[in-house]
Amino acid sequence: MQTFDLVVVGAGAAGLFCAGIAGQRGLKVLLIDHAEKVAEKIRISGGGRCNFTNRDAGPANFLSENPNFCRSALARYSSQDFIALVQKHGIAFHEKHKGQLFCDDSAEQIIRMLLAECEAGGVTRWQPCTVQDVRDAADGGFELDTTRGPVKAARLVVATGGLSIPKIGASDWGLRLARRLGHAIVEPRPALVPLTFDAADWAPFAALSGLSLPVVVSTGKGKTAGRFVEDLLLTHRGLSGPAILQISSFWTEGQSLQIDLAPEVDLAEKLREAKAQSRRQLGNELAELFPQRLAQAWLERLKIDGTRAMPECKDKDLQTLAEQLQRWQLTPNGSEGWRKAEVMRGGVDTRELSSQTMESKRRPGLYFIGEVVDVTGWLGGYNFQWAWASAAACARSLDGTVANP
Repeated sequence: MQTFDLVVVGAGAAGLFCAGIAGQRGLKVLLIDHAEKVAEKIRISGGGRCNFTNRDAGPANFLSENPNFCRSALARYSSQDFIALVQKHGIAFHEKHKGQLFCDDSAEQIIRMLLAECEAGGVTRWQPCTVQDVRDAADGGFELDTTRGPVKAARLVVATGGLSIPKIGASDWGLRLARRLGHAIVEPRPALVPLTFDAADWAPFAALSGLSLPVVVSTGKGKTAGRFVEDLLLTHRGLSGPAILQISSFWTEGQSLQIDLAPEVDLAEKLREAKAQSRRQLGNELAELFPQRLAQAWLERLKIDGTRAMPECKDKDLQTLAEQLQRWQLTPNGSEGWRKAEVMRGGVDTRELSSQTMESKRRPGLYFIGEVVDVTGWLGGYNFQWAWASAAACARSLDGTVANP
């Protein structure tokens, strides 16, 4: 039986980073993953350029049943720390939108960087390799049965990710292990995912597929409320684009969405002014503010004549039009599911983990990091930053420099 100081299960963003740091701190590390390709989720992220962090990442950009949990790790390993590592490896990058950082070239650069960090730490990597069983060792630590033979380790890190995008190897292994060892699980559900609607309800909008425009979208109330100013994309089945991916993490079944299709505009006032000053048709006036297909669809939906000249339009019709366009309320019947979800919301309940070290309060020597934990970031590089921060918190604690609470 081979013996290691640390076994990390899952060679994605969090697992690779944790293994590399731990190895460079002098630990003998084994990294195991069941997939043939390393870090496939990194490879496909950001359109192949990897949105590897967000300059502005902070606790307010994350959702959890235990919202303060992420504070410690994010404070001790910030986006600036990861940016410094990227620069050290000579990777050129750019800011695309709202603090989102992407590689100039390819996501492969981030993968190569993480593998280089593992190599610098002398990390042993078994891939593909499946962990068949985990049990307590008689003299402490863990024994693992794997498809490459039995292994013993003083510490075990679970970095197996979430359930999103099963076609690239998503697995519930980490959640099943956590449950078996007595940990509570916050019910997993797809997040950062397109939302769908009943076919009959969506029929009037299906022809608008492909249209995109900036909106304000919101849902929920109080502490569970979400609100974003982002681009909306209409599809054959429902809504997508950054606005919907963001709000999907806040949306729960049965809740409605509120969408303002004319953000930062008092549409009722605009239409009143146009009635007083313009001789153009209502449809043409609306087309100045919205994509023409969208304007026409709304006029047809509300049975308002778009060919009528502005001075001839009824005040009531203009008011109704403004309210509908700025307070569009609709209720999704579901989402595109794990197949299209970028991340998982939910996971191992963080109330049973140390926020300083990611160590289980139930089983000393067992750690959970990255997406398998109930911490979910917004769209825009935040989930990668959680992977880096939680991995660093864990790895830096393993030689005892950070005391367990």
